[in-house]
Amino acid sequence: EQLELTPPQDAGPPHRVGLLLPLSGPRAELGRDLLQAAQLALFDVSDEEFALVVRDTKGTPDGAAQAAESAIGAGANLLLGPVFSSSVEAVAPVAEGGQVPVVAFSNDRAVARPGVYVTGLLPGEQIDRIVGYAAEQGHTDFAVLAPNDSYGDLVTGAMQDAAQRHGVYLVTAQSFPPEAQDISEPVKQLAEYQRRQGELKRRRQELRNSSGSEAQRRLNELQNLDALGQAPFDAILLPMGGSRLRALAPTLPYYDIDPDEVQFLGTAQWNDPALGSEPTLQGGWFPAPPPESWQRFAQRYADTYSAEPPQIAGLAYDATALAALLARQAVRNDTPPAQVYTTEALTQRSGFAGVNGLFRLNPDGLIERRYAVLEMQRDGLKVLAPAPSSFAGPTN
Repeated sequence: EQLELTPPQDAGPPHRVGLLLPLSGPRAELGRDLLQAAQLALFDVSDEEFALVVRDTKGTPDGAAQAAESAIGAGANLLLGPVFSSSVEAVAPVAEGGQVPVVAFSNDRAVARPGVYVTGLLPGEQIDRIVGYAAEQGHTDFAVLAPNDSYGDLVTGAMQDAAQRHGVYLVTAQSFPPEAQDISEPVKQLAEYQRRQGELKRRRQELRNSSGSEAQRRLNELQNLDALGQAPFDAILLPMGGSRLRALAPTLPYYDIDPDEVQFLGTAQWNDPALGSEPTLQGGWFPAPPPESWQRFAQRYADTYSAEPPQIAGLAYDATALAALLARQAVRNDTPPAQVYTTEALTQRSGFAGVNGLFRLNPDGLIERRYAVLEMQRDGLKVLAPAPSSFAGPTN
């Protein structure tokens, strides 16, 4: 299936960009959401000199490669999408053969390379931002609890890098099987729960063996404790969201990782006000794109399509707007279509302001973003630190 938003190559707009989306198959609904976001950007930024060449990837690598070939054959000088990392891998050699850059909607840094840009919200930048902010607030000893998979490995590595960069300590890292329903064992190990339980038992026994009212008073104080002392860290990163985070969060205070004593930290996956209904998460901090620009986009999307946009829709809007903006500049400067989407143009150091805040593409294919720091509250989200307004200076 091919959805034409542009005439054949021998007529119509000179500046053409391929948009590769899963418009059929199991992820067709996602593809439709991204297409609608891209169309909003067309309305906002493009002129009659610019058009999208929309192609269906069918949600598969083979479909993505065929879609890329078709879009390039229709005159596309830039490809936006695809979404999934396996499809990006399949598209890359096609795009390189046609000397056409790719701005993909993946957040898998492994598929990034010169000429193939990934624009998803990368975990490493988020972790650096939130660790830097927590360090500024006086936190020095960190822990991380992550799934035992490639994402968890990436997060733990990013946590080690951030700790070193910001002069703090990664005291402990624990993992759990991604499909696990019960994560009490790694939480116990994080909290050094058994050691602290043993210390409590020994202390109680010492006080029982002592006489006098002071010993009895101190014994009474220990009566309702499950373990002695605090967790061996003052901040913990929980790099997950949704139902997994909801299930995990109450386990921590159960094993004496007290959110009143330990600062809970998240990633942009926490960017959901509904999570504030979980008491353990209230007061937690996490990085996220600046909420104001996203809210403006979400309102426009809802007004136009009578639906809430998924977070990834912002990537399609920003990529389309960027492509249309560069095309408009090319028209003003009389630049030939084949010379519009150069590395120099796509990787402008000042960056671009988008739905997800300020971003810039790097020559290695990775994206840089500027994140705000938000606090989870029972009735919504509060901005603790705004996103930096430029790429000058440090990120925190």
